[in-house]
Amino acid sequence: MKIILVTGGAGFIGSHVSEYFARRGWHVIVLDNLSRALLLQNKCIDPAYNWNYLKKNYSGSMDFIKADVNDRAVLKKILGKCDVIIHTAGQTAVTRSIEVPQEDFINNTLATINLLEEARLSGRKHKMIFCSTNKVYGERANNLALVEKDTRYEFNGQYSSGIDEGFGIDLCRHSPYGCSKIASDIYCQEYARQYNMNIGIFRMSCIYGMHQLGIEDQGWIAWFIIAMLMGRKITIFGNGKQVRDILYVDDLISSFDAFISSSISYGLYNLGGGLKNTVSIIEVISFLEKECGLKTDIAYEDWRSSDQKVFYTDLEKVKKELGWEPTIDYKDGIKRLVKWCREHKQFLDSYNGKN
Repeated sequence: MKIILVTGGAGFIGSHVSEYFARRGWHVIVLDNLSRALLLQNKCIDPAYNWNYLKKNYSGSMDFIKADVNDRAVLKKILGKCDVIIHTAGQTAVTRSIEVPQEDFINNTLATINLLEEARLSGRKHKMIFCSTNKVYGERANNLALVEKDTRYEFNGQYSSGIDEGFGIDLCRHSPYGCSKIASDIYCQEYARQYNMNIGIFRMSCIYGMHQLGIEDQGWIAWFIIAMLMGRKITIFGNGKQVRDILYVDDLISSFDAFISSSISYGLYNLGGGLKNTVSIIEVISFLEKECGLKTDIAYEDWRSSDQKVFYTDLEKVKKELGWEPTIDYKDGIKRLVKWCREHKQFLDSYNGKN
């Protein structure tokens, strides 16, 4: 039986990864320190929600280890016996990284290099996936020509089909979160080349789906749904015409599986919903109001630091190398998440996405 380590395995993406591979006969090691509420300084988050869900449904095919990714003694024990590593753990909020940049560095960059080093020293030939982000491109995307329309911005010119992997990551402003993920991203690239490690680096756009306990600072689509169903105000930072290519979490994990199953030893991919799944903030709110049959209370505030007005992904490389592309249309994906939130309304009644 193949063994897979999922760091941050009780998080949103990590729990979906754990469930996906357990269903396919893998033995999954779920590593998580259950620190999301502490990292985001949000006491309303239940960091054990997905942990308990996995334990209830998959205890026979999973081991649960409550530990920090920076605990190298724990990593050493695990990595000597596993075949695949999927590294989803980390600090995830841009706003929080601005408040506590050193904490962001420890949970992102330092944790990643500790994992890489223990994997290198283990003597095993793992396949590893690192969850990077489109934030590595920082505000450079804001230097591109845009077209402003009634409900959205769009790229105009060379990058009208999306940003590819050759787009520069330097000479622009980054949030501390962007910096910590860039450093982790580059370390993964260097370990792959210097030490002949098999690593796939996925620079992800906005991922959403069931089990996502979104808050105002992170997981915006889920937070909009939760806030709307609970009758809470939604704050838009900027004018709401910001655009992202959103990707349903099931599609994300199928891309991971495509890399693991391939003969490719190293790859770097921009990964999102692509041009067909681009949405703006106000377009999502309008769609949700119709889907939920509710009117939203909206407040507007100033633009957030280092926010990208537009980011969407050119998927040609990942299509060519992994034969992967999104299968779940954003409208269908959002409807699935709305349905899940409604089914868990009793739990969400006590949930508040603000501090």
